[in-house]
Amino acid sequence: MDLKNRQRAFLSLFFFLSGFCFSTWTSRIPTIKEFFGFNYAELGTILIFMPFSSLVGLPISGWLVSHYNSRVPLAAAFCSLAVALSCLGFSTTKLGLIASLCLLAFSTRIINIAVNTQALHLQKLFNRHINGSFHGVWSTGGIAGVGFTSLLLLFNVSIATHLLIVTGIILVATLTCYRFLLDNDRAPAGNKLILAKPDPYMVYLGILVFLASICEGGMFDWSGNFFREVVKEEIFTLGYLNFMIFMSLSRFASDRIVTRIGMDRMFMVSAAFIVAGIALAVVFPTFWPSMAGFCLVGFGTASVIPVTYSLAAGSRKYSPGMAISILATYGITGAFLGPPLIGYLAQAFGLKYAFVAFGLAGLMFVPVSQGFFKHSRS
Repeated sequence: MDLKNRQRAFLSLFFFLSGFCFSTWTSRIPTIKEFFGFNYAELGTILIFMPFSSLVGLPISGWLVSHYNSRVPLAAAFCSLAVALSCLGFSTTKLGLIASLCLLAFSTRIINIAVNTQALHLQKLFNRHINGSFHGVWSTGGIAGVGFTSLLLLFNVSIATHLLIVTGIILVATLTCYRFLLDNDRAPAGNKLILAKPDPYMVYLGILVFLASICEGGMFDWSGNFFREVVKEEIFTLGYLNFMIFMSLSRFASDRIVTRIGMDRMFMVSAAFIVAGIALAVVFPTFWPSMAGFCLVGFGTASVIPVTYSLAAGSRKYSPGMAISILATYGITGAFLGPPLIGYLAQAFGLKYAFVAFGLAGLMFVPVSQGFFKHSRS
């Protein structure tokens, strides 16, 4: 195997681990809700601490991409993520839970920036679209995480034991494999955040990532509760697992789809799938229609973030690492503001009707993406 393919293989491993860790903790949210006795609004309030912790990482991530090659902060962030997960498993107080979630959010932010910076540099070496396949591997890791959680739920394994096992996997894989990633990718320029007039190019892309992250983050955090409390399914991870499977399949195909139909049409197709999927689950909240609806939402959300990150590489103002850091701010804000919003809407109107917010977010892809491409052409 030549060097760039070996680097691609090991980077894929870290995308897989990132997806595995994320779906591991989100699929345990119903367990956390039940242990602490939270209602929807209280759970939403707890989750809202995560975006604030993530936003603290904006200046720190900018400093990291300008001072280190991306594999160094990647390894450090995976180690801190392992600590956060183990602490989450043993949290018995609200303060301990909040601290664990804040460390988890901060670590996830750095990981997202590091792996996507690596992906953009490798895509240039391959001289073709490969970013979608990395995000497909992330979703595959998510599937594995949900599947592993479902298996442990079947055997009534405690959340503490579960997350301790995952912690061990992360530490061993990170410390063994990070040195095989792409090296010497520190950008010499474009690493400073410019707080003058906002760059329309990045603002449009940021809004697209924000909307996609509302859909993804909300589905990650509330799919289990939807199937448990609306669909009345005992194995409540099935809807989440279905969503992740079809997201993964779509992401592996996204590079070829984008090449065939173009990026502008891809956003419109994504919007149509999300709206149709949410409508199906809300109007017919039984097992099979909800499974089909979650499948469509998975297809719809899959391509948006990898394609938008690829477009970020075209920024004339920022280096790839800094552009990803800026978009990650929008993305993580959407991913962590979406779930609390759903919590408050669910408390007011019921969880089934709260899911309509995801359909509205998906529908907004159409005017925002068309505005972006009109700006790019001008």
